Amino acid sequence: MKRNIVIAVVTAAALVGGGTATALAVSGDDDRGASVARAEARAGDDDGRDDDRDDRNEDRDDRDDRGDDRDERAVSGDVTAAEALAAALKHTPGTAVAAELDDGAWEVDVLGDDDGWHSVRVDPGSGKVLGASADDEDDAREVRAALKGSSVTAGEAARAAAGKGVVTSVELDDDDRGWEAETRASGGGERDWRVDLGSGKVTVDRGDSDDD
Repeated sequence: MKRNIVIAVVTAAALVGGGTATALAVSGDDDRGASVARAEARAGDDDGRDDDRDDRNEDRDDRDDRGDDRDERAVSGDVTAAEALAAALKHTPGTAVAAELDDGAWEVDVLGDDDGWHSVRVDPGSGKVLGASADDEDDAREVRAALKGSSVTAGEAARAAAGKGVVTSVELDDDDRGWEAETRASGGGERDWRVDLGSGKVTVDRGDSDDD
């Protein structure tokens, strides 16, 4: 009569805190031992993949935090929106119609004398022009019409809105004929304002539900 003789004891250990479980069984049945080994290998691979996914997620969170830090440093930098507009116009002459703090730099839209559009990036710490590129916008006629007879430039609108907080963007609204400005308070709150093209008067934007 053929008998299966157990030649070793079964030892099992579960390490719950580390999320890893191992089991070792030695018997006269080689197939059963091989199955256990394969299960252990698969469990180890799954744990490794989970750890890799966690590491990648942490890396993405770190990159997002660094991006937020860059914007915060830019807001608190030495170069204001008005100064960024002036630097952009010195580099690329024309009419500035928008400036926005984007990804750690000022991005200024300039309508050239030839009605060509240009995007100029300005360092918020030094005021140095980082580069410029041509845009393919085709609304030069509408912008010229909106600004006809106006006496307040984008830079002047930015300086006027600066009395409400740190200006993070200023842009021409060619439909309602006025400058739109966004400010950020020291506590992080954002507000939207309108600056009159003729008088430079700053009023709360109609779309902003907060009180003045």
